[in-house]
Parts: sequence; structure tokens; C-alpha cells
Amino acid sequence: CCKMKSKEKIQIRQTFLRVLSILIVLFVGLFFLSLSTGLLSLPFKEVVKTLSGNGSPRQELLLYDFRFPRLLVAILTGATLGIAGCILQGITQNPLADTGMIGLNAGAGMSVMVFVSFFSTTFEQHVFLLPIVAMVGTFLSALFVFLIAYKKREGLGTNRLILSGVAVSAGMTACMILLTIKLSPSKYEFMSSWLAGSIWGSNWTFVYSFVPWLLLTLPIIFFKAKILDLFSLGEEAVKGLGVNVQKEQVIFLLLTVCLTGVAVSVSGSISFIGLLVPRLAGQFVGKRHRYLLPLSAMMGSILLMAADILGRVIILPAEMPAGILVSVIGAPYFVYLLLKK
Repeated sequence: CCKMKSKEKIQIRQTFLRVLSILIVLFVGLFFLSLSTGLLSLPFKEVVKTLSGNGSPRQELLLYDFRFPRLLVAILTGATLGIAGCILQGITQNPLADTGMIGLNAGAGMSVMVFVSFFSTTFEQHVFLLPIVAMVGTFLSALFVFLIAYKKREGLGTNRLILSGVAVSAGMTACMILLTIKLSPSKYEFMSSWLAGSIWGSNWTFVYSFVPWLLLTLPIIFFKAKILDLFSLGEEAVKGLGVNVQKEQVIFLLLTVCLTGVAVSVSGSISFIGLLVPRLAGQFVGKRHRYLLPLSAMMGSILLMAADILGRVIILPAEMPAGILVSVIGAPYFVYLLLKK
């Protein structure tokens, strides 16, 4: 039995390394494609030349001041939403769990809209405040969902969590629509772009506001990866192993709130990444979160990079928000899972 388990672990590790190698190659390819794609195209040779310090001032301006920070925001956002979805599916054991499905994105959107309504200055001046504002809305949304889904004797029911999240998300979305009536044309344009999932945080300041939150949350998440594995055994079995289920669920929800808030604050409301990538990653490594979390992060980054690249070229000279393209893929997949389960 021990030998079989050992062989299984080795096989999963080898599969993980093979899949990770393929994803890294795909990631690097999309990375350079993103830097060269846009209204002003930049050939691959010129990208390499500029990165090596031999580009013209115009090329350096285009690459370092515009495309590079936008690309990093897309990478970090995709990875963050992939990890957040992986955590939610882990603690609920529900393949439909996603930050958009349980109302976290709507909570962040609601708080950002209220913030936008009261501040007339440019949003870049509040770039370090926006993640906190979004987290407050995400936390309140999560609190509402938790209070509705929680029952004293039964705990946090996974199906109740999803249904409560859908209800809270619908309510907050309706409130946001009402608030848009009072917005000025410029603010309305910003919120419309934000709600569509446009990666609007495209300068270095937004990258600097993103990274500290990842450094704060990711070590805790990877340290607790084994606890996420235990949730697949069922709530009673986890309790029998001495794990405080409700405490761990709350901790993971708070970590998800932080990740979702900071991601949504700089990229807009992008759903379905957290729904798609953990399921896809699980096809290769099962429910071992030490492998599932990094694969979800890589796949999330790749998906959002691909959507952002396609959005820049599909309707030139205009741009299509990446969130819309992700939804085009995610919505049918959600219906498929709903019918299957």
C-alpha cells in the first residue's frame, strides 16, 4: 500500500513538472506576444532589442511605460483570481465556486463605485487606497454570504454558500446600476469599463500597489495547502483529524477576500477565471493543492494574457475588455458544469 502511494506521488509530481514546463513555454510566448501586440505594433526583434537596452526612446516609452506594467497587472490578476478560485473550490468542494459566483466581485465593485461617486480627483491619486476600498466591499459581501449560508448545527453549507453568493451578487449588481444614474459622464465611462473587466491599471503604480498584498497572503496560503487537501475528505472526517473546520474556512475566506479585492481593484470585475483554471489544473494533479495552486496561478495568468492580447486586436483601433472575452469562454463552461452536476 505504501509503495503504491509512493508511486502515485511520484507520478503526480512528474505530471506536474511536465504540465508546468508546457505552461512556462506558453507563458513566455504570450509574454513576448503581448509586448509586441497593440495599435502600435512592435516586431519581436525590436522587443528583444529594447529589452536588452538598445531600443529607441520611442520604443522604450511604449514598452516600459505602457505595455510592460499592463502585462504585469494582467499576469498578477490572472494568477490571483486562479488561486482565489482554487481556494473557494477547495473549502466548499463545489466546482461552481468562484469569486464572481459568491458575490465577492460584486462587493468590490459596489465599494469602488461608492468611492468613485464621492471623489472627484483622478483615480491614480488613490491607487494605494483602491485595493483597501475594494477589500472592504469584498469583506462585507463575504460577511453577508457567510451569515446567510451559515447554520449553527450544520456549519457553512457548500450549496448554501453558492446560492447565497448568487443572491448577494444579484442584489449588489442592481444597486450598482442604480448608482450609475448619479455618476458624471467621465465616471460612468470609467465604471462601465471597470465592470466589463478592462485592465485599466496600466502603469507601474498599480503594480507596486498589487505586490505587497501578494507577499502578505501567498506564503500563508501555500503553508496551509495541506489543510485544503483535507477538505476533500468531507467535513466530518476533517473534524476527526483535529482540524477546526469553521476556523479554517474563515481564514481561507479572509485570504480570498484580500486576493479578490486587490485583483479587482486594478483590473475590474473579471469572473470565471477562478471557475475555469482550478478544474482544468485538477485534471492533471487531482486535489493536491501543493501542485494545484501553482498550476492554477499559471493557467490564470495565461488565460488573462491571452484574453488581453485578443481584446487589443479583435476590433482595432478600439479595444475589447478582457473580462468580456473570459466570460465568453467561462459562461458556457459554467452552464456545462451546472448541467453535469
